[in-house]
Amino acid sequence: MALGYVGVLTVRLEMPWVSNLKEKRALVRPVVERLKVRFPLTVARLDGLDAHDWEVIGVATISNDYQWVEETLKMAADYIAAEGPYRVAEESVEITVLGDGEELDEDDEE
Repeated sequence: MALGYVGVLTVRLEMPWVSNLKEKRALVRPVVERLKVRFPLTVARLDGLDAHDWEVIGVATISNDYQWVEETLKMAADYIAAEGPYRVAEESVEITVLGDGEELDEDDEE
């Protein structure tokens, strides 16, 4: 029996028109900070920190309710896509079961 679920969302953002790191941080950082306030999530800038035209954001949450984890990550993904003047180039969701060693894809729970 599962103790709970850990959900991780990774999102690659692209901003090909941005020409420097300061400008990119001004676009990405506010969205990261608002996500932390608006949703019960841990959020981090994971990759592309030295690139001026792209970045990967990671979002994680944990709960004993699979559906809640799934819905929370979906709301976070929708929020990220709607909030910034960038393009979401790639999005990935993984939900891991705690306690029995299984990993579920989005399609496995249905």
